[in-house]
Amino acid sequence: MELMIPNGRLDRPVDHETEHVLGSANAEVTLVEYGSYACPHCRAANERIAQARDQLGDRVCCAFRHRPLAGNGLAFRAAQLVELAQTPEAFWTAHITLMTRSMELTDDDLVAVAADLGVNAALGDSDAVQHAKARVDADVASSLASGVRFTPTFYINRRRYDGPWDESSFVDAMLGTLGHRVRTAALDFASWGPSAGILLIVATVAAIISTNSPIGPAVEAFWHQELGVTLGDAHFRMSLLHWVNDALLTTFFLVVGLEVKREMTVGHLASRRAAALPIAAAIGGMVVPALLYVLVVPSGPWSHGWGVPMATDTAFAIALIVLMGKRVPVELRIFLTAAAIVDDIGSIVVVAAFYSGELQPGYLAAAAAAVVVMALLSRSKVYVLSPYILLGLTLWVFVHASGVHATLAAVVLAMFIPTRPPADLDALMMQASTIIASEARHEGEVLRHGPSAPTMHALDAIHDRIESPADRLLRHAGARSSYLVLPIFALANAGVAINPDVFASHGWLMAAIIVGLAIGKPLGIILASAAAVRAGIAVKPVNYTWRQLAGAGAIAGIGFTMSLFIAGQAFPDPSAFSAAKIAVFASSILSAVTGAALLWGASRQELVEDPSESAAKCHIPPAFVGNREQEIF
Repeated sequence: MELMIPNGRLDRPVDHETEHVLGSANAEVTLVEYGSYACPHCRAANERIAQARDQLGDRVCCAFRHRPLAGNGLAFRAAQLVELAQTPEAFWTAHITLMTRSMELTDDDLVAVAADLGVNAALGDSDAVQHAKARVDADVASSLASGVRFTPTFYINRRRYDGPWDESSFVDAMLGTLGHRVRTAALDFASWGPSAGILLIVATVAAIISTNSPIGPAVEAFWHQELGVTLGDAHFRMSLLHWVNDALLTTFFLVVGLEVKREMTVGHLASRRAAALPIAAAIGGMVVPALLYVLVVPSGPWSHGWGVPMATDTAFAIALIVLMGKRVPVELRIFLTAAAIVDDIGSIVVVAAFYSGELQPGYLAAAAAAVVVMALLSRSKVYVLSPYILLGLTLWVFVHASGVHATLAAVVLAMFIPTRPPADLDALMMQASTIIASEARHEGEVLRHGPSAPTMHALDAIHDRIESPADRLLRHAGARSSYLVLPIFALANAGVAINPDVFASHGWLMAAIIVGLAIGKPLGIILASAAAVRAGIAVKPVNYTWRQLAGAGAIAGIGFTMSLFIAGQAFPDPSAFSAAKIAVFASSILSAVTGAALLWGASRQELVEDPSESAAKCHIPPAFVGNREQEIF
């Protein structure tokens, strides 16, 4: 059975009549703990709860729900035992006893609590024991429905609390201080699937409105003002627009490179069988739009823009897929994501090969030397990020000066930032526990105010080992790319003056882009996918139909970031660039509507096919049908 885990929300409110609650039902803060009497962390957190109650008094009520440690029979017996308490006072007395009586839960603890409650520690099989067991099972089911993965897990006013357990942080979260509210709102927005796409839409609309408003000339002047560095007679200056497109956008390309590296090492492109379909689809989705563009547009200054309809905007495409909810199978999301990543790499190669300036061999040689040094560092298993970042900045300077588009430096950098074998978590956790326990013995000593520097360095080293440099950089840079870099790029590039003359004088250019994105993209993806499956190179998962794949192909026609970027390189004439922008916007809207209509119209019968029939269609051996991995929480 597949569990639907909510996004950090409690499955049901606290019932003050039937649950174990300390405090008034009218309290402004409700704290719910899922815990286990055999969990040492629950015992440590118990003191934090007491401190919070001391500070907040009647403003907080606390509830406890059972989540016995899996596979620990003593933990389940302890949970059932306290449920035999006849009064709330008796329950909380037994609860505190089990949490504090000894360093580790033992049978002696259960015997002592059973004596206080006047029951048999062996429990037996009476109606009362069966009722107690049902109460514990109900709490366990509630923990699963709430997405609890470890103990203790806390919920403050039905929202999961993932912050530190110290008294100050706890109380800040309960009181809803301004800092906590801002952080919570940001996390809520970032965890919402379509958030990056929504932010891009807002930035795009803002750019269009400002460009067509009275402040339009001032906005354009702002983006074209020059900034740079001067050292004596030497100077390096670019317009703010070029700083965004050539420097800031490098972060986006770095993230794309890191995502490709992850997908090709441990992700969905790691095996030929899994990678064949999205790779084939991405290639078809790049080649066919470019061919249609060349067929539609007349020869002349616009012919160089064939790369504009090749690109898919990953943020917008995935945002729309997420908004479709359960109508889009998870496997189709994986397919579209993988295809979009391959598409991004293809677009980067196209930019480097066809939309760069006049090449400078000397700087190319210097860039190659920087790449060699990065390769040597990676081969030598240097896992510190700083030398790679410094070499990456140096590489960016050389690549920019060489005439190749500077953002290519980010993709090259991503190739050499090292990964490492998975960490031995058990050994690292044991080491961390030993270090923390040793440091705790010094608590309260005279002239000592906190963890020593050697302790902090040791814990930092453990933390660094858990995550590879490539994964760590992707985790930090990915959010900045989605929520900072791309919106700024949209503000700088999406502004277009709505001028009727553009439609009259650039009709063929706009038609070529619209045909390429809205028709060429889905057509290329479908034809290439069908050809790959027909040739036996790839298999189409049984979890989505060809109609749904066509819907994903239509959504892939949403071209924004890379399409605008390539258009800026292909069309130096402002009027042609404006026409290209309008065409990209129009085709993106058309593609989104078409894709959503195809996916929304998928019937329930299309989602569930006969396994043997599907296997025959997709050339999947029957033995593999139905062998899907499930996550067990």
